[in-house]
Amino acid sequence: MTAPASKNSFGARDTLRVGDASYEVFRLDKVEGSQRLPYSLKILLENLLRTEDGANITAEHIRALGNWDPKADPSIEIQFTPARVVMQDFTGVPCVVDLATMREAVAELGGDPDKVNPLAPAELVIDHSVIIDVFGRADAFERNVEIEYERNRERYQFLRWGQNAFEEFKVVPPGTGIVHQVNIEHLARTVMARGGQAYPDTCVGTDSHTTMVNGLGVLGWGVGGIEAEAAMLGQPVSMLIPRVVGFKLTGEIPAGATATDVVLTITEMLRKHGVVGKFVEFYGEGVGAVPLANRATIGNMSPEFGSTAAIFPIDDETLRYLKLTGRSEEQLALVEAYAKEQGLWHDPSREAEYSEYLELDLSTVVPSIAGPKRPQDRIELSAAKQSFRATLPDYVGDASGEETTSLVDEASEESFPASDSPGYIADGVQEDRGGEPVHSAANGANGRPSKPVKVTSADRGEFVLDHGAVVIASITSCTNTSNPSVMLGAALLARNAVEKGLSTKPWVKTSMAPGSQVVTDYYDKAGLWPYLEKLGFHLVGYGCTTCIGNSGPLPEEVSAAVQEHDLSVVSVLSGNRNFEGRINPDVKMNYLASPPLVIAYALAGTMDFDFENQPLGQDPQGNDVYLRDIWPSPQEIQATIDSAITQEMFAKDYADVFDGGERWKSLPTPEGKTFSWDPESTYVRKPPYFEGMTKEPEPVTDISGARVLAKLGDSVTTDHISPAGAIKADSPAGRYLTEHGVDRKDFNSYGSRRGNHEVMIRGTFANIRLRNQLLDGVQGGYTRDFTQPGGPQAFIYDAAQNYAAQNIPLVVLGGKEYGSGSSRDWAAKGTRLLGVRAVIAESFERIHRSNLIGMGVIPLQFPEGASADSLGLDGTETYDISGITKLNEGETPRTVHVTATKDDGSKVEFDAVVRIDTPGEADYYRNGGILQYVLRKMTNA
Repeated sequence: MTAPASKNSFGARDTLRVGDASYEVFRLDKVEGSQRLPYSLKILLENLLRTEDGANITAEHIRALGNWDPKADPSIEIQFTPARVVMQDFTGVPCVVDLATMREAVAELGGDPDKVNPLAPAELVIDHSVIIDVFGRADAFERNVEIEYERNRERYQFLRWGQNAFEEFKVVPPGTGIVHQVNIEHLARTVMARGGQAYPDTCVGTDSHTTMVNGLGVLGWGVGGIEAEAAMLGQPVSMLIPRVVGFKLTGEIPAGATATDVVLTITEMLRKHGVVGKFVEFYGEGVGAVPLANRATIGNMSPEFGSTAAIFPIDDETLRYLKLTGRSEEQLALVEAYAKEQGLWHDPSREAEYSEYLELDLSTVVPSIAGPKRPQDRIELSAAKQSFRATLPDYVGDASGEETTSLVDEASEESFPASDSPGYIADGVQEDRGGEPVHSAANGANGRPSKPVKVTSADRGEFVLDHGAVVIASITSCTNTSNPSVMLGAALLARNAVEKGLSTKPWVKTSMAPGSQVVTDYYDKAGLWPYLEKLGFHLVGYGCTTCIGNSGPLPEEVSAAVQEHDLSVVSVLSGNRNFEGRINPDVKMNYLASPPLVIAYALAGTMDFDFENQPLGQDPQGNDVYLRDIWPSPQEIQATIDSAITQEMFAKDYADVFDGGERWKSLPTPEGKTFSWDPESTYVRKPPYFEGMTKEPEPVTDISGARVLAKLGDSVTTDHISPAGAIKADSPAGRYLTEHGVDRKDFNSYGSRRGNHEVMIRGTFANIRLRNQLLDGVQGGYTRDFTQPGGPQAFIYDAAQNYAAQNIPLVVLGGKEYGSGSSRDWAAKGTRLLGVRAVIAESFERIHRSNLIGMGVIPLQFPEGASADSLGLDGTETYDISGITKLNEGETPRTVHVTATKDDGSKVEFDAVVRIDTPGEADYYRNGGILQYVLRKMTNA
């Protein structure tokens, strides 16, 4: 595809010769002020120079970026055109569903359906669908993939149709890797060569961890599926020129600490500093010493600290990694020549200007974990036991008051439970009254709540579960499985543990889900797989698994004990997300840790453990074995990396990455430019977004007589709004599937059914940990239905249907950081399809605010310092919102007036801030959403 010609107002168009090839480039040094810009803003500047059209992108925009004031608050809108789009299957399937629906809608409005085609390369990696049904055995991978295909056949057939029907759309089949790891190892170009031009590789992705590619010098971030669809269709991403935080790295990581510990430390620092909506850029002498895998690990966690991007510049380390991962010599030469010609090559002697400055001496990093419910809540490993005990009371207790509390003799670490407990508990071993040794998850109570429960398993023997038992230990997620230092560190620790005679506890569900097949290759070459498998860390799949909520069920006897006795048990995972209700419905407390620490906690079996002072077990000679005794040295890890990882591994594993195996190729695939929808499908259905749509948008209206669907507190995530985990049988979504003949065992997950709006509407606000403050002490997807006398409790979906039947609009009240977490388009789509017209919150996370506008929902902010509670709002009021109609006059009002009328007729009035931040967003809202805007633009062209 040839790019539209730039107006070239600055005379920046030039030719770059690299070897025998020549490319059109747009020189940054033609714009005054460009030399002092941070690396990330130079990339944006090139983007504007190349796409200048005199309308959406003008010389004034380019000049404004050249004159960027690092201290100013963002106020200047620009249009960023990403070079490509990456997707995972949970969010990607709805994108393709929407594109298929748009083809039909264009035809109905008299347009050409062939116009609905990705104009930029779009690549989708199927990585979110594999569930750990089978674990701890040699055939786990094969069985899980088999089950995955059985569950997702309709979705995969649909994606194969899309791969054939749409140009510039490619699919990486299941069982290959995690999208972000595949992105850095294969898909990313760092510098694009396309249509005779060379320009920086940039991307947006339908997963918030798209920022992992920032480690390769590629500017990219996560967007909602609806924004990604627009980008695929040639629409630029509307954004404000951001503030850029300069983050200086110095020193070296000390022995015993890992890249995971670094990233948890950076996450804590940046969350505390405040970087939402900002770019973070790493600079200084220390950058060159940071391995690419560590850069990617840091970039990956950008959503956890809240920044839009967290980027490293291009340097020799970038080239080394590109070469290792099998990129061509021609590509390497282009990256080096282009970066040096454009001033994008890292020069530590020349420091850019930044809005704010931070610094971390890597030598101060200590082993850490984070939890039990947020990735920014870092805990030093040495304080983990103490922190767990302090937090546990928030998660235990029941109405009967039967919680038992043990007393402890700190000198001996022996606890003596109440008389109704099964027996004597000491660290790691329990004896029943008959004197037989029984494994125990209890490790001395020290006054902490304790409820020891004896469990008998046919294949794992007898053991005792208590609060704090680690029931899931999972090495998973793009964050760490892309990093050989922590992956080989874990494998070497496993070897050392096995050689010392240690084993994992029988109640721990262990799993290994690498981010690409290269990990398997280097484990094989290093001879380390047998040790991992000896500890139960068998290969279960190449996918996100535990981190996305696909941990699979716990063993039945463990699950039954947890549920029957309301035990607060724990998962430990090497991922990036540990929000409440995300990992497993039986698990209340979730901790992030490095891969070696995941294995360590599987050996310990409980979060109530002090690795410094408590042994993990005994060696064959009866000597105590501590974590320090099995922790591999940095030198041994590096030597193993050097000997076990080769360029040939990457070349082999990615040679036919889009081809897929026999399972993929043998799927019966529909053909044709429009999709033949199956009316009986419970996976893929034609959504209602374009029903009744006219060629010109209807005028925007104010909101009157609205009711509150949910009143929510702070840090409500997109997981709370649109869960991606299991579907409960007695939920509205479960009822729908049952009514459509789906057996409980075939429900699959919400994420896997994102192509069916009927399931997803019913899943919106259905998280089991949601706390709707309209109800007292109730958790889950419930609200009060004010269409009924007295406003009785009802499922949120059922109440929304009743409101819709009476044409009553809905609003949602929220607290701070509303919509944080994954970039879930269904959190916005479901909100709109339930009938919500406005969300009023104290503050919004960037992606979700944008997605709400993209679905025609107006995001409003309480006045500075005010909240629903401070204004005396309890959610039982009727809401009128006036002033929205100013948008019909071509302007975006700064505020709108909200009147909340209580049952007694009294009123609460305030001016809410309109969080439509750019003119482009205003256009989307006027059209009822971003897809409607794009569709009208196509048909009216």
